[in-house]
Amino acid sequence: MININQIIEQKLKVILKDLGYDEEPQILISSRPDLGEFQYNGVMGIAKTIKANPLFIAEKICFELEKDNSFVNINIAGPGFINISLNSNYLIELINQSEEQLNLNKTIFLDYGGANVAKSLHVGHLRSANIGEALKRLAIRLGYKTISDAHLGDWGRPMGLIILEIKNRYPHLSYFEEDNETDDLDLTNQDLEEIYPYASNRAKEDDDYLNAAKEITMQLQNGHSGYLRLWNKIINVSKTSIKKIYDELNTTFDLFEGESDSQKYIELLMEHLKSKDLVKESDGALIIELEESDDNAPMPPLLLKKTDGAILYATTELATIYSRIKNYQPDEIWYIVDNRQSLHFKQVFRAVSKSQMAPQTKLEFLGFGTMNNEEGKPFKTRDGNVMTLESLLNLVTVETEKRLNQEIKDNRQSIARSLAIATIKYADLLPNRSTDYVFDPQKFSELEGKTAPYLLYSVIRIKSLIKKGLDQNMQIKLITNLEQETAKAVALTLIKKGLVLEQAFKEKSLNEITNYLYELASIYNRFYQECPILIERDESLKTSWFSLSNKVLETMTELLNILAIDIPEKM
Repeated sequence: MININQIIEQKLKVILKDLGYDEEPQILISSRPDLGEFQYNGVMGIAKTIKANPLFIAEKICFELEKDNSFVNINIAGPGFINISLNSNYLIELINQSEEQLNLNKTIFLDYGGANVAKSLHVGHLRSANIGEALKRLAIRLGYKTISDAHLGDWGRPMGLIILEIKNRYPHLSYFEEDNETDDLDLTNQDLEEIYPYASNRAKEDDDYLNAAKEITMQLQNGHSGYLRLWNKIINVSKTSIKKIYDELNTTFDLFEGESDSQKYIELLMEHLKSKDLVKESDGALIIELEESDDNAPMPPLLLKKTDGAILYATTELATIYSRIKNYQPDEIWYIVDNRQSLHFKQVFRAVSKSQMAPQTKLEFLGFGTMNNEEGKPFKTRDGNVMTLESLLNLVTVETEKRLNQEIKDNRQSIARSLAIATIKYADLLPNRSTDYVFDPQKFSELEGKTAPYLLYSVIRIKSLIKKGLDQNMQIKLITNLEQETAKAVALTLIKKGLVLEQAFKEKSLNEITNYLYELASIYNRFYQECPILIERDESLKTSWFSLSNKVLETMTELLNILAIDIPEKM
């Protein structure tokens, strides 16, 4: 994959070395395109080191750069800032190069999604799914092997609450009888979505009810056969519903495991931790002391087991890491979760480090901010509850349907729904990963500005152009002419793709890609207006422009696919 900045840096590094300057040059995209397309700002640092006139050094570097036919319009601005532009012929050579799929032989394990069994997916699950899926696809594009896991919340007290409420409503079911293994419960996901909130609210007001749920939770974790059968039924019913929504979001997983899958590793984990002399007793509970002398803030101990023997969330997290290291040996594990879980993962990662459980694996917490409404507050329903993902999709579908071409009659609702998903995804990935942002359904559904509809309309228009050209017996060939100003601007934007992807991967944030897509679409639309391709009389120029358009289509399609955004046939 071409990284134009690195190419220029390598050329400049040779020049600096030949001139006797020990410098690792860094090339930047120019902030003043009227002066040059790229800029080098390292002359001042060299001058300070060797105590020489920066203008003299800059002139020597420019003299050498001018010997390279790859560059044109080399000039000095201010006290020694060097501006560089690319020769159009060299740019043509670069843009016509074919790209190879890399293979780095490194494995990244991604933990994202985080849906809770028996609960509706809500707006809070959206960013984990969108960011995690896009980062996975980006890693694959850059040559990494990936393993993805939804890591379902399928264990702990919520399961105890659901089982208790089912038991209260249907006490004669086989799950609550000894030696009876019949399945006599017709359970739907709608049932679960009603049962859990009811049970959760009752537990807040009724201590006896809460204690009964705790007891069932403990019996479930200790292997109660009837509860396990009912739990499995709950899991299977809920998974079907969860997968359906994830599929609609283009979010896929290699593994659909949950907290429960870590249970068989708990004892192995405890043995390992004890072998490192990390497990301490505190008031009857088992903990790991995590505080270190150079901590800037207090680090509370990690609670492994409560006094009643109950397993904690942090314990299952450690056991999950233990199992992933044992079974997959990944080079890195990424956790794409809400910023508010930062302390939890600091504790878990500190415990992993102290225990030397994963010496060859890098653990990374990739926290994200929240999606807020126009008032800057988390999305809620009218009655104050967290908005479900389905409700948000319906809300945005209304907006996207308004903006569809009125001539579209067939599959209109389906196209509007697809656009709604694209609208939400692009808006979700547009800000930096770690920041909160405001999602305005109306604004992000517009056909202008930094929106998915704007990008998708641009792609559909290029596809239409390519189809018309092919119908006229035009051919997609090598690009041969970039003399027209906006044609060169399009080509320059295209060759920035490699840099953009690498920067997005480095930052683990997709805003580099979303902004680049908008930049590419905007400059191409200018080119489209200025260069009427299909009626151009110069056949060589016409073919070159046509081929450049196809390169833009390929690039936008590739990057939208990384973002897991589908392109509709029409809109």
